[in-house]
Amino acid sequence: MTAPTPSEPATGSAKAQERVFLVVVDDSEELSVALRYAARRAQHTGGRVALLYVIEPSDLQQWMAVETLMREERREEAEAVLQRLATEVAELSGSMPVIYIREGRRRDELLALIDEEPSISILVLAASAGSEGPGPLITALTGKSIGKLHVPVTVVPGSLTKEQIDAIA
Repeated sequence: MTAPTPSEPATGSAKAQERVFLVVVDDSEELSVALRYAARRAQHTGGRVALLYVIEPSDLQQWMAVETLMREERREEAEAVLQRLATEVAELSGSMPVIYIREGRRRDELLALIDEEPSISILVLAASAGSEGPGPLITALTGKSIGKLHVPVTVVPGSLTKEQIDAIA
């Protein structure tokens, strides 16, 4: 195989091979651990972080006007949360994250995004440090849904400190 000439496109450009570490944004205490780990891994490997926020449907669908208002409020909340987290990721990794906002069930939207977006390389989740189990998303993805994933999953212990994460990432 010969090297491409300047007029020929390279088939494996650095941008195309960039690792993208996907973090699912929720209201769990473990989110900060997954976020820091992904940002530090991206920083050390020349990769990038992607954030997925899924707006879950409400049970008020029979009240369309109320549902529409609530949907708008949840969208505004998602944007505010993502703006704050994007700033944090940029400070930790050195680059702005890719942002995805979806509506639906978290597990279903996560699997759909991974199927649709070939740039996603690794899914980063943090396990709950509590006695109730690792968390609903980890439980769901390591059960029947594991066969639907085509990217590696990194599960980070939710009890890690910032210093421990920085040492291993």
